[in-house]
This record gives sequence, C-alpha cells and structure tokens, in this order.
Amino acid sequence: LWGLLPGAAAAGGLGRALPHRTLLDSEGKYWLSWGPRGGRLAFRLEVRTAGYVGFGFSPTGAMAGADIVVGGVAHGRPYLQDYFTNANRELKKDAQQDYHLEYAMENSTHTVIEFTREPHTCDINDKSITESTVRVIWAYHHEDVGEAGPKYHDSNRGTKSLRLLNPEKTNVLSTALRYFDLVNQDVPIPNKGTTYWCQMFKIPVFQEKHHVIKVEPLIQRGHESLVHHILLYQCSSSFNDSVLDYGHECYHPNMPDAFLTCETVIFAWAIGGEGFSYPPHVGLSLGTPLDPRYVLLEVHYDNPTYKEGLIDNSGLRLFHTADIRKYDAGVIEAGLWVSLFHTIPPGMPEFRSEGHCTLECLQEALEAEKPSGIHVFAVLLHAHLAGRGIRLRHFRKGEEMRLLAYDDDFDFNFQEFQYLREEQTILPGDNLITECRYNTKDRARMTWGGLSTRNEMCLSYLLYYPRINLTRCASIPDIMEQLQFIGVKEIYRPVTTWPFIIKSPKQYKNLSFMDAMNKFKWAKKEGLSFNKLVLSLPVNVRCSKTDNAEWSIQGMTALPPHVERPYKAEPLVCGASSSSSVHRNRSFELLVGFMALSSLLHSTRLW
Repeated sequence: LWGLLPGAAAAGGLGRALPHRTLLDSEGKYWLSWGPRGGRLAFRLEVRTAGYVGFGFSPTGAMAGADIVVGGVAHGRPYLQDYFTNANRELKKDAQQDYHLEYAMENSTHTVIEFTREPHTCDINDKSITESTVRVIWAYHHEDVGEAGPKYHDSNRGTKSLRLLNPEKTNVLSTALRYFDLVNQDVPIPNKGTTYWCQMFKIPVFQEKHHVIKVEPLIQRGHESLVHHILLYQCSSSFNDSVLDYGHECYHPNMPDAFLTCETVIFAWAIGGEGFSYPPHVGLSLGTPLDPRYVLLEVHYDNPTYKEGLIDNSGLRLFHTADIRKYDAGVIEAGLWVSLFHTIPPGMPEFRSEGHCTLECLQEALEAEKPSGIHVFAVLLHAHLAGRGIRLRHFRKGEEMRLLAYDDDFDFNFQEFQYLREEQTILPGDNLITECRYNTKDRARMTWGGLSTRNEMCLSYLLYYPRINLTRCASIPDIMEQLQFIGVKEIYRPVTTWPFIIKSPKQYKNLSFMDAMNKFKWAKKEGLSFNKLVLSLPVNVRCSKTDNAEWSIQGMTALPPHVERPYKAEPLVCGASSSSSVHRNRSFELLVGFMALSSLLHSTRLW
C-alpha cells in the first residue's frame, strides 16, 4: 500500500512480513522490523522523513567504532551505503559492502528501506551479530545524502539494546483470550533518579485449573522511558487480604514484612522488551493449591531529570485459559545467592564470579521429583552495573554440554527472558555454573553482592517444565578463606554483630570484614590472584524448595573440577546464520550456622 500513496517512489519488491518489530524513538517516527531470511538477516526501517535513514551496530551505543548503513530514495532512485566509524567517530565508506538493498520506497512523509546482511561477514569493519545483546544506533535527516556524505543528524538519533537472534514465535494465540491485569494505581513517582515500587496483588480465584500462556507489559502512555523494568514474584499464601491495602517503596526499612516472602520470580520484563508467550505445550499454572495466591509487582522507575508530579499506572496483563496445556512451567533461580560474601576488588578490567547449582542438589531434587529430567525453554540472565557478560554453563558427568544461554555484551538496561532455540534437558546429576564477568576499573572500593545497582548479582532464571519442588539452586564462596588472602587471622566469636568484626592482625583489629577488605591495597596483580583463589574455594550451597525449606544438600562443599574455557561466544562462521577446585588448609572456619544466618539476612531479590 505504500506505493499507492501520493508522491511515492519505490524500487524492488517488499519482502514477507518480519517476525520482530519495535519502535526505536520516543516520538513514533522510527520503526524497526527484523528477522531471518534465507540464512541472512533482513531489516526494514520505516521512518518519518523524506531524507536519509541511518542504522547501525555499536559496541557501546555511541558512534565510535560503529558499523553503519545509510539509505534512502533521492530523485526517485534508491541508494544504500555501508559505512563504519573509527575511534574518533569519523564516518568512512567501507571497502567491503555487505548490506544488500531489497526494497526502497519514499512518499511525501515517510521513507521505507529494507535490506539484508550476513550475521558474520568477516569484515573487520562490521560487527558480528550473535545471540548476545546488540546495541543498535539510529539516525535520520530531512535531506538525502549529498556528494560530501550524510549531513549531521543533530538530535534525530538514539540507541537501543535488542536481541536480534531471538527465535521466531510460531504459536498464534486467540484474540478472544481472557486476561486479568496487575496494574499500579496512581503511584506518585518521587523526584529522584531511581525508585523501586512494590505492590502485592491477589490472583483471581478460579473454580478450576487455568494456565497463563502470555504476559504483556502495560506501560502508561508517555511513560515508556520512565518504567525501566517490572518483576513479578510469587509470595507466601499464608496471608489475608490486608496485605493488599497499599503499595510501598521496595527495600525501604519500613517495607511491610509480607514483601520479604516474595522471592520466586515468575515473570520479568525490562525496557525494550516484548511480551512473553509460553510454548504451545507449557503454561503457568493458576488455581491449584501449589499455585500462587498472592504476588508482588515490583516496578523500577527511572527519572534521571528529577521530574516532579509524575503519577504512574503501569503493570502487567496475564492472558489465561481453561484449555490446559500438557505441562506446568516452573522457575529455578541459579547462580550466586545475594550476599556480602560475593566480593569484587576495585580497579579490575575483568573479574569473574561463579555461582554453582551443584550436581548433588540436582541429583536429590530431580531423583525425588522427576528422574527423567526437566526441559529448559527460556532463560533470564541477570547482573548489575559492573556486569559485562554472563553465560550459563551446563555439565553432565564432567563433560560440558552446549551453553544454555549467554550474553557477552550484557546491558543492565535491557534484560528479558530469552528463548532457547532448542529445549535443553537437565538430568539428575547434571550441574550448572552461572559465570559472570565484571569491570570495576572506575571503582576505588570493593563491590559487594547486594540489592543496589551499585552492588552486584550473578543469577540465571531458568523457565522449564514440568514444574518440580525446586526454586533455588545457588552457592556462595567461603568468606573466611577470602579474608585469609588479605591477611586476616582471627575474628571475634561468638558472632554477634553484622558485618562481623576482625580480631587480628593489628592492622585490621576492630574493623568490620568489609572495612578490612577496603583497607587492603588492591592492585591488578593482587586482584588476579584473588580471582584465581575465589574460583577454587569451597562453597556454601542452597538447594531450596517452594516453601523456602531446604533439600538435605546444603552447607559447605568442595567443587568438582570443570572445564576451563576462555570467556567467548560460540565460534563464528562467515556467512552463516575454571580452574580445578583446591581445598586449602584453613586456620579457622566460619560456622555453617552463621552462613545460613547471613543468607537469611541477605536473601535474594532481583534488581
């Protein structure tokens, strides 16, 4: 129909519909569609301009070191040019032209460009497109490209993080599906940069079992950049409806105690993300005694300009059906449980942390619940601001399997469940490692595990079926051996304060363990040695059931050897779609009971 509009000029033939589509700007002027096409990736740009349209891939979201394509229709003739920028942001034509124009159209208001390229071109000036997060950049101008090249776009530009190799959604859902909304009511947004708002909701009462088969974000119009992310937690069922009376700022000292029972994430959405549809044979169960009766909606508001008087009414819409699917979905949290014992030294260009879902935990839980194994179909990888990359590794009988999920270009501002291309089975006796890579070059003090975005996390959330009684499979390294590294000899016992206090040697006497770690003179050499030590330490394990009770596998354990592999994605094909665990002698040990206490004091909450 574009070609029928007044003044339209077109070239080529418009290809089939593309499976993914998103708005790149905040004014509705720049739309991107994309998807696979014959082993290549196809892109369609629909932009409100009669001039040139720019699009590209950047390592940071800025212009430096970017891979860029510029196209348009000038005097009825289409054009498309492959460019790149150097470290000084200078735009240069690429000698190897890897973008192929498929269709171009212009009318009096809009320009539409469709082109394809290989995911891996083997051109040093192009960016390979993998399953990791991709930072796309965009721009446009009201004039076409002239002999001197594209004119500067001024403010008509931006960046957005996307996952371009997401599998296509093949199941088409009925438009007559029933749904219910979990939406905040008139939340006053403070005039500060970051606010986390929590509100409990009661799930509607069903007379029979239902399945949630799709979840969509409901973002108040005009608040698309204000609502940063939304998380939905399952809470304890032993409440009355008085917990629903009001919302409260999350993580506040006066936050209601009922909120602390909400630990299992059942859905996550982040800025830039789409709605989530369960596979055709799986649904989130509602209406049975095992299912959530109360849930907590956590919304992160981002207000960097400190606007005043903002009132928000955003949330989630859950589509459900009585046409029960074959399997109930479950969620397992794996990785490092959130604790101050997760430590990262300052000034490190790269530091690696590992959280272990041990073979003993998976052996016991799966043998009791599902000996034939569970099937993972989606994964959410999560870290905070120092995070640079995450991968979820899968081992069976000591051999490493295909990565369950990875993101080598992690962006804290873009986090969502990613579908696996093929379901992956976890069997009794398998083990998982959530491996996180951090950069603390800009920090002068220690980074600790914790809830704040300046603290860190290293977590994987696995969506799987059939549901079993396992919600957390996580670990934390022994803190006492970490303190031995900086020379700590003894702590005061019994432990009566938090953080606990150092007794000797003299330079750390009466300091908290946090102050002692910050007092140590960290340099890159010491940081690398400390990283090697931490990866070999015995770990304390949590293997938690739905009611927060533990399977019998818990306490301190040494880790089995696992394959050491450089931190990188799978090998790229042009034109085609740890260290061993050493148990060191300890001069002292932290009581396992105190470790359990710390885990209760610092229980996990995402973001």
